[in-house]
Amino acid sequence: MRLRCAVLDDFQGAAARSADWSAVEVEVVALREHLADEDALAAALADVDIVVTLRERVPFPASLFARLPRLKLLVASGMRNSVIDYAAAEAHGVTVCGTASSSTPPVELTWALLLGLARGIVEENNALRSGGPWQQTVGADLHGRRLGLLGLGKIGSRVAQVGLAFGMRVGAWSQNLTKERADEVGVELAPSLPDLLTTADFVSVHLALGDRTRGLLGPAELALLKPTAYLVNTSRAAIVDQDALLAALTEGRIAGAGVDVFDTEPLPADHPMRTAPRLLATPHLGYVSRANYETYYGQAVENIQAFLAGSPVRRLP
Repeated sequence: MRLRCAVLDDFQGAAARSADWSAVEVEVVALREHLADEDALAAALADVDIVVTLRERVPFPASLFARLPRLKLLVASGMRNSVIDYAAAEAHGVTVCGTASSSTPPVELTWALLLGLARGIVEENNALRSGGPWQQTVGADLHGRRLGLLGLGKIGSRVAQVGLAFGMRVGAWSQNLTKERADEVGVELAPSLPDLLTTADFVSVHLALGDRTRGLLGPAELALLKPTAYLVNTSRAAIVDQDALLAALTEGRIAGAGVDVFDTEPLPADHPMRTAPRLLATPHLGYVSRANYETYYGQAVENIQAFLAGSPVRRLP
């Protein structure tokens, strides 16, 4: 019997054109719709041997592994995934592998959101195309303004370099950030989170989600932002209290926000984030680029080849 491979959340139908799947002797089935319900997911995957999943959108808890006795290989994009129960995978004889993932796309999207907010790109484009007013916004300058970064890792440090190139004053803070690391990147170390928030004209989030960062920006923290400040989050939704952010936007307590991540994805049709004022939002596009997809799916094919040959590569965790 030929093995079956399901590719989850292939919204754009990109998997087939991003890699040469003919290199593996498997039947590939792309699932174009997101399956959030475990019953629906278990039914859809009941007759597959291999699953390729994107990022951390679909949880694989022990209960799901128990309902997929035919599953033998799970390939996740990226080399870190917090929603897979690895112990359960091992207990059910499922090998889990990852792929490389570039930090370049989220860096670029961060700046797309930040620039879009600063210069009112969406509003001005909509007005121009609909016969609206000629020039209705006054753009926020970047040169000389302060960019505050939460996190100075692989992504945050590259965002910092772009900010410096724009002539911005760049500061950064995280629980473990040292002056040596800040000096290495060429930015200022903020003495505290409140200091960074109260002085920044733009704040961008680049932290991993964990116990210490979940809800890091709540009502009290968002209240520290200037009314002229902008917040950008391309990291994880749970780092920013979603209700507090919605309130700040609705009440006009900050100038705007650029958001690429949400508490529920895909975002429900009636979710308030879809209609919030002062919000520039994208449907989790941070990792979605041609080169990244070629890496994800190309290495997924390599992982399947290696697994079928009896020598799995890029194993997780």
